[in-house]
Amino acid sequence: MKTHKITTQEDLQKAFDIRVKVFVEEQKVPAEEEIDQFDHLGGECHHILVTDDEDQAVGTGRIRLVEGVGKIQRVAILEEYRKLGLGRVIIQALEDIASKELGASKVKLDGQVQAQGFYEKLGYHVASDIFLDAGIEHVLMIKAV
Repeated sequence: MKTHKITTQEDLQKAFDIRVKVFVEEQKVPAEEEIDQFDHLGGECHHILVTDDEDQAVGTGRIRLVEGVGKIQRVAILEEYRKLGLGRVIIQALEDIASKELGASKVKLDGQVQAQGFYEKLGYHVASDIFLDAGIEHVLMIKAV
């Protein structure tokens, strides 16, 4: 598996395809909520793509700086590639961008409650009550990087 920053429209489209499959098709997030104003090249967001050994796109995520804190968003892995440690790889790559490129000392994310334990294993702690985002229960989670 390889992880790289997205620099082409083709790779960005691959990331969108993964997100649509995971969030819109599997989790029933409304399509109009999934792709937003930050989903373009050269903007505030840094997008990453994970590819398998045959160069197939299998995971993605993005990060942007919000009030000096790196905000991790849209972490998605195709179902058949889950439980292989790719979530950890994606989060680490985004944390590296936050600390090394964006100068952030903290990162945050709105984690789905069902994934809370995963994020806690990576050093995140809950910093909010449960709230709904796209009809799915989430909590704000924070970590120093």
